Amino acid sequence: MVHRAGNAADGTRRERVYSSDLNGRQWRVVRKPIPVPAWLRGRGGRPEGYCHQIMIDAVLYLVNNGIKWTEMPVGFPPWKAVYRFFRRWQASGFLDVLHDALRELARKAAGKKARPTAAIVDSQSVKASWHVAAESPGFDGGKKVTGRKRHLVVDTLGLLLVVCVTTAGLQDRDVAVPLLTRLRRGFATVRKVWADGGYTGSLVDWAAATLGLDVEIVRRPDEAKEFVLLKRGWIVERTLAWLVNSRRLARDYEYLPAAHEAMVKWAMVRIMIRRVARAGTAPTA
Repeated sequence: MVHRAGNAADGTRRERVYSSDLNGRQWRVVRKPIPVPAWLRGRGGRPEGYCHQIMIDAVLYLVNNGIKWTEMPVGFPPWKAVYRFFRRWQASGFLDVLHDALRELARKAAGKKARPTAAIVDSQSVKASWHVAAESPGFDGGKKVTGRKRHLVVDTLGLLLVVCVTTAGLQDRDVAVPLLTRLRRGFATVRKVWADGGYTGSLVDWAAATLGLDVEIVRRPDEAKEFVLLKRGWIVERTLAWLVNSRRLARDYEYLPAAHEAMVKWAMVRIMIRRVARAGTAPTA
């Protein structure tokens, strides 16, 4: 019951103030797939001092509004506590467990199977803030952006499967090798992958021979001079637009690429919570 009520000894109730706060239906979506920590399983560890709902609200507020950690509003726990929660869930894999469970719920709510069979890959370069370590950002000559590049693999609904954050100077086709390897390791059911012209080269033959993936390159017509809606490409482009709507992701503010990847997952968590709650498929227990 402690876990279901909020997983802490105090403060399981908080008035909903911000648009990013979870309402009752959204909390029911999140509550069941939250991993049970070690101290509740009798494996030791210090009990948590704040309930999960309050901590998740705090992280979603930061991702949605792009604030500094030290500017956490007074209605939330102290920023250091929220930051420790963020890092602990990132390092322990709790965030991945929650994210993957919500993706399966969102796919089922849309009438899809829980496991995807096709995917789309693309990347997005974002400018780095001044305080990001000087050796980490690179220069994307095509986009004229100095910063980092987030590489995404999404399903046909635009839901995140794999994310990898690198320096902006790396070519898409080079990062595609570890990216698709992670896709195959985590999603054995995926057989088809669409990619744009930036992934041309030996990637197609390598993916077929090594990973058993059918990678189809969707090229922009040579005669096109204006915007062209590429086959399946608009799905991942829409996902990239969703991410930019979260102000924390409109620019790269993270010291570590792993923290940037976690921010991407939290942004998708917020999207999927709302989608499942609207569909009325929230767990009842």
